[in-house]
Amino acid sequence: MKAVIQRVTKASVTINNEKVANITNGLLILLGIVNDDTAEDITWLSKKIIGLRIFNDENDVMNTSIQDVNGDIIVVSQFTLHASTKKGNRPSYIKAAKPDIAVPLYEQFIQQIESDLGKKVQTGQFGADMKVELLNDGPVTIIIDTKNKE
Repeated sequence: MKAVIQRVTKASVTINNEKVANITNGLLILLGIVNDDTAEDITWLSKKIIGLRIFNDENDVMNTSIQDVNGDIIVVSQFTLHASTKKGNRPSYIKAAKPDIAVPLYEQFIQQIESDLGKKVQTGQFGADMKVELLNDGPVTIIIDTKNKE
């Protein structure tokens, strides 16, 4: 499971000209899923994201978490995070999980992060053509891969 986490002052997701998610002060999480992702990956990744101290404290130092600032989260599925560009110029998405595996894991991740955060998160729609807008704050962008826990 791979996540691109962006600290935002605002973010939204629009599908068919309808805004389906909209936050201020929080995190936009782009989530890519592979076939061998497990419940353990979900639990580890959710707790890691919720605990990240990437928001500024009273001294303007990144020392507080999403919970500390009472921030909001949008989670967007994004299979292209697992693109392989090794050969040619057309990316291969063979590593990305197919919907029958990815959808249940995506939904489990949403449930887990809501539980860890203590409130509902907003989402895009799996498989939809989404327009994602954000104002990255900092900019702060962190990539986490559960298969490469660095």
